Amino acid sequence: MAMGGDLREWRVTGMDCGSCAAKLRGAVERLPGVSEVEVTLMAERLSLRLDESGSPDAVESAVRGIGFGIHDPDMPGGPDAGFVMPGDADDPPGETAWYRGAKGRLVLVTGALLVIAWGIGAVTDQAWSRWAFVAATLLGVAPVARKAWRMARIGMPFTIEMLMSIAAGGALIIGAEEEAALVVFLFAVGELLEGFAAGRARDGIRALSALIPRTALLEGPQGTTKVAASRLRIGQVVLVRPGDRIPADGQIVEGRSGVDESPITGESRQVPKTEGEDVFAGSINADAALRVRVTRHPSDNTIARIVKLVQEAESARAPTERFIDRFSRIYMPVIVGLAILVAVIPPLAQGGGWTDWTYRALTLLLIGCPCALVISVPASIASGMAAGARQGMLMKGGAVMENVARITHVAFDKTGTLTEGRPVVTDIEGEDTARLLTLAAAVEQGASHPLGRAILAKAEGQALPRAQAACAIPGMGTEAEVEGVRTTIGSVRLATERGVMTPEWAMRAQMLEDEGKTVVLLWQEGVIGLIALQDEARPDAAQAIRDLRALGVVPVMLTGDNERTAATIAGALGIDHRAGLLPADKVDAMRELARDGHAMMVGDGINDAPALASAHVGIAMGSGTDVALETAHGAILRDRVGDVAGLIRLARATMGNIRQNVAIALGLKALFLLTTIAGVTGLWIAILADTGATVLVTANALRLLRFRASGALSPRP
Repeated sequence: MAMGGDLREWRVTGMDCGSCAAKLRGAVERLPGVSEVEVTLMAERLSLRLDESGSPDAVESAVRGIGFGIHDPDMPGGPDAGFVMPGDADDPPGETAWYRGAKGRLVLVTGALLVIAWGIGAVTDQAWSRWAFVAATLLGVAPVARKAWRMARIGMPFTIEMLMSIAAGGALIIGAEEEAALVVFLFAVGELLEGFAAGRARDGIRALSALIPRTALLEGPQGTTKVAASRLRIGQVVLVRPGDRIPADGQIVEGRSGVDESPITGESRQVPKTEGEDVFAGSINADAALRVRVTRHPSDNTIARIVKLVQEAESARAPTERFIDRFSRIYMPVIVGLAILVAVIPPLAQGGGWTDWTYRALTLLLIGCPCALVISVPASIASGMAAGARQGMLMKGGAVMENVARITHVAFDKTGTLTEGRPVVTDIEGEDTARLLTLAAAVEQGASHPLGRAILAKAEGQALPRAQAACAIPGMGTEAEVEGVRTTIGSVRLATERGVMTPEWAMRAQMLEDEGKTVVLLWQEGVIGLIALQDEARPDAAQAIRDLRALGVVPVMLTGDNERTAATIAGALGIDHRAGLLPADKVDAMRELARDGHAMMVGDGINDAPALASAHVGIAMGSGTDVALETAHGAILRDRVGDVAGLIRLARATMGNIRQNVAIALGLKALFLLTTIAGVTGLWIAILADTGATVLVTANALRLLRFRASGALSPRP
């Protein structure tokens, strides 16, 4: 049935390298009614849009037709795996023993045939041995040739399967039967190793999903019932016993306990939690029973959002990866053309030697396979993102990773970013301070900004008048109708612009600001009074600034707060600052920084969203608003300023890893290209070199999974 205009998604199994993803994309995007095709290798995901002329059945048939398995991503298992021809990768989702998979069976079949051929050669004459190796080659290469033919029929003739089939067939023609059989076996082993390496790279992402418990203890009228965690709904209350993982993002309604949030943030310590505080799905309750009210649907909890970000980020490919893709499309035909020249020109020029030069040309075909080059970038990006996610550092794709590695300037918001974001009310001044506080709290009801929350906390337990038609004045304050009167709470700047500031209030506000406090005024027709608040710098902020300078990055603080308060915080941290900025001013400041290099903005509030979007890279603090998190290019879940430097270290380490992988892939190709033309390298060495290069770059990429944000400083790229 056609799914006109619908976005559809499948899980595809059997993809082990970048060329697999390219084959899948090429096979699907040619189908009628298909558009917006995206293939993510590490997430094993195919997504596309189908219009009325398209068919999901046609998509699934095309994918299976080129040897991959395809399954509904919501299916817990997948079809039963009966025996399929070796090389037809239609294995079901889930963990499968290597010898039960299609590639494992291909290794067993080709290996057994090779041993049998050697055995025949040991007990019979050479003629029988030659025919045994021919049989081993033909049986082993049959599934490979079948896949090559399928790819050629859809307009993709330059694949490793085609090169392998030509090389094996050519070797038989020139009388290198034993070597042809050995090459087929080594190719099968290489495919198996590539699959194993790719699976290891995916484990970092899969491990995140495994953190969420499958069941939850749901409280209801009939008592506590065990239910599937995926069926929890917002507002329900669950019981979390000591030692249990919390099954959903929620808020504690009863109990006090230490909670280990390391599965989410990577921070190996317990965080004291009590009533009214938020907890994350997947974190571990350590000490005492908690009753938790679910605040997010299971499909939208913190871990689910992290997994989704990591998976979707693979679609936002790095410029380096896009370049490698374009390069490989040109590279393959060039290698085929060069092989033809090697086979033809020397014999014509020198006379004779056709067998020798044909052998070298066939070897060159195998050497020229770009699998290692194509996988070099996505394997590193996926490993880097998985390592970051396990430590509470998220980046939305390879393009963001590459930009972070090039950062030269970092701009920080002040409140909630460089400071704790938990300011406290220190002074309330006015004729009726009690009335002043309740009016201010009424206007700030539902506030997300730390100053508004601090005022609400001060008024906790008091009866607040009803407020209506509340609206924020970005970067300056909030106003609402309270008891029928338009009431505004805002900065000294806003009060001055509205013409309600008097010299007396201005003098008093300046005195408090000189003490490093933030002052807001409350007025209706005139000023009713003022409230002063003070916030403390985060304990790790000063060290974070030093770490950034050690990385060669220039930090600066951008804040809407007054100059004197900003100068107090900036002086304590040793950072340059710009104060009194509206959201539009922060955008202008980011553009100015971007002219001098690559600029990152780090913030947590609605006011920061425009600046986060306008920066080369916008990073939201994990405690920030959903608007900031959605707008930003990445997020720091641990609310640690020091993780900004860690994020840059990770990105630089990842880009360094990519450069190493590209050097390994191209270096080995160049080396064996020369030895092949010189006649030193044989067919089996060629396939071993190709497989070895792919495994080497994948193994090198897997080293990033051990990266720690607090590790040694990475040099500037």
